[in-house]
Amino acid sequence: MALSVADGVMRSYTILFGNPGNRRTTGWQQALQYHGQPAALEVPYIRLLQAIRAGDRLIDLLESLIRRQDNHRLIQTDSSFPFMDKHGLAGNGKAAESAPPVSLDNNEWSDHRMHMDNDEEKQGWTASQLSGLLTLRLDAPGENIAVERGLIALGADDAEGWIDDDLLPLPAYTQGSSISAMLARRLEPYHGRVLYPAQWFRGWCRLLSWLHVQVQRDLPHASWMNDPAEAAIMFDKRRCSNWLDQAGVKVPGVLASSYTEMPNSYDSLRQLMERRQVHRVFVKLFCGSGASGVIAYQYHPRTGAEIASTTVGIEQWNGETVIYNSGRLRRYTDHGTIRQIMDWVGQEGMHVERWISKDMLDGKAYDIRQLVCGAQAGHAVVRLSRTPITNLHLRNERMLLEQTGLSAAIRENIRTTALAGLAAFPGSFCAGMDVLVPAGGGMPLIADVNPFGDLLYYVQHQEMGAYEWELARWLERN
Repeated sequence: MALSVADGVMRSYTILFGNPGNRRTTGWQQALQYHGQPAALEVPYIRLLQAIRAGDRLIDLLESLIRRQDNHRLIQTDSSFPFMDKHGLAGNGKAAESAPPVSLDNNEWSDHRMHMDNDEEKQGWTASQLSGLLTLRLDAPGENIAVERGLIALGADDAEGWIDDDLLPLPAYTQGSSISAMLARRLEPYHGRVLYPAQWFRGWCRLLSWLHVQVQRDLPHASWMNDPAEAAIMFDKRRCSNWLDQAGVKVPGVLASSYTEMPNSYDSLRQLMERRQVHRVFVKLFCGSGASGVIAYQYHPRTGAEIASTTVGIEQWNGETVIYNSGRLRRYTDHGTIRQIMDWVGQEGMHVERWISKDMLDGKAYDIRQLVCGAQAGHAVVRLSRTPITNLHLRNERMLLEQTGLSAAIRENIRTTALAGLAAFPGSFCAGMDVLVPAGGGMPLIADVNPFGDLLYYVQHQEMGAYEWELARWLERN
């Protein structure tokens, strides 16, 4: 049953930073409606990028998004957010409990005309007056070429506007190929092409840092679902692995004993493998998602024969080497091609893990995407593959955890490991944990942490989809 105000849940007002109209923002708005909550104000990432470049403030952007709505889009009930007085209280408290859900048209809030409980004259809304009521939710910045170009431009050495690298986890090891801000904004869209990933990540962390500072200053009582600083750490596989390890959470062992020893090319990778007498590794682009830049690599110590299984595609186009995500797994044995791919990953930022053989189900390797919110483990999807890489978009098989026939002890260990992973990030309420069960037994390990790992299809928990369940847990906690 959907929670509602009648069930004793106070309304939660949400600002949603994302790309309006995609599956994620639409799914969250549907979850709010399911629970009888006001629709979120969607703040597009492209508008944030414009504000940063122009030197504007977040609070001004929020107010402009509210004011721009035409009069004919006014909320039918003439009420939405309760008007907040200078003490941050909604009159006598009744407005907060009785305000109906906000109706959105084209992902915009209406021009808010507040109706006081005592029928006083309607007054406009000021975002800073609502800081005590607000939930702030970060959504994924992907699937939008304009935002991708904007983040690459923001990560440039000559980026314009407010620039701060305080949330960049490993600035000394996040360099990569570079392009000027002007050229970044002119990049042509290439389907699947991986463009300047280290510079993109630097721009993403700068955007998170700007948001963090702006909220601290103008919305100090608002609540982040996931702390931007921790989201930046989760994105960086190198820093995240170290972060979890220091917190006592089991992760795949890394090959480098320190950041200074991290390989940055094919040659340095092979030298490190030979020193460690390791012949099979997982190589990962440090900020890749959806298996982008992941390479299952092995070589024969006697013959030198090599195999690299990866989604990375490489082509020559107009005299330029083009790296792209092929959307399917490729198997390379040619030394020259493997070297080119490894050199590219090394230049952008390489994370190398010891190869952990996965447990098997029906002759297929598997791992689990486990959704965790607060201190509860919810939706779980098992991903099965005949290859070392299990991501579902590679046409691998999916299964629900309860359908696997795994013992109750193994299922509980998976949940316990995932909960420990999120507990290492006390400022984050929810994340998707990729949990690896080693072949031959042993406790599961966290292979990856995804702050936006809640886009899960065709799976229910407590009779709710992922977003509905996540919001229910948030309303309970707050």
